[in-house]
Formats: sequence, C-alpha cells, structure tokens
Amino acid sequence: MKKKKIYGYELILDLYNCNPQIIKSRSALQKYVDTLCRVIKMKKYGKTLIPHFGYDKPYTKGYSLVQLIETSSITGHFSELWNSAHINIFSCKKYDHKKARNFTRKFFQAKSISNRLIVRKTN
Repeated sequence: MKKKKIYGYELILDLYNCNPQIIKSRSALQKYVDTLCRVIKMKKYGKTLIPHFGYDKPYTKGYSLVQLIETSSITGHFSELWNSAHINIFSCKKYDHKKARNFTRKFFQAKSISNRLIVRKTN
C-alpha cells in the first residue's frame, strides 16, 4: 500500500461580529493580506484582487479578496449585512495556522471565530 504524502494545509476561518469599518474598507483588506503574508512567511504572487459586488442580495453584498501566494492562495469573502468574514488560507508549504488564526481574529476585531484545519494529502 502506497503511503499518502501531505500536499498542503487549508485553514478555514469564519469570523463573526467583526468591526464593520474594517470589512467595508478596501485599504484595510489590503493591509490584512500584506500583513498576514508576513506573519505566516508567505510570498505574494501578483496583485491582490479586492472587488466589491453581490448587490442582488443583502447578504452577498461586500468585498471578496483573492491573493495568490507562491505556494497557493488566500481568499476571503465579507458580508456587510452580518459583519462576518470567511477566509481560506491554503498552502503546500507548512505555516503556523495558530498565528494566522489569532492575527486574523485580532485584525477584524471579531467577537467569535470558528476554524478548521484540513491537511490535504496526495492519492
């Protein structure tokens, strides 16, 4: 039987009761990505995409972000209606997921957070 190898690590963060001024600010979201990459020692690949859209339904209105990193990506979706943030950090390179979680909670001033770490393996 072939032993599976670790392919990557995905941290899934759901943050609730965030500071609305932060999740509604493109410049704050850019600062989050820039600082997070330093905190978890990842190198950005290209520009951060931070579009504001989802105007058809109140719960989808808000920013989303995509930042490619040399070992994969950071994505986020922000609900202005619910003051929530939903962030995924995936990397083939190991990183300190506890630092990422704690930094993210503090940055968005979230009152509560849930998180899951998934270790992705090869076939």
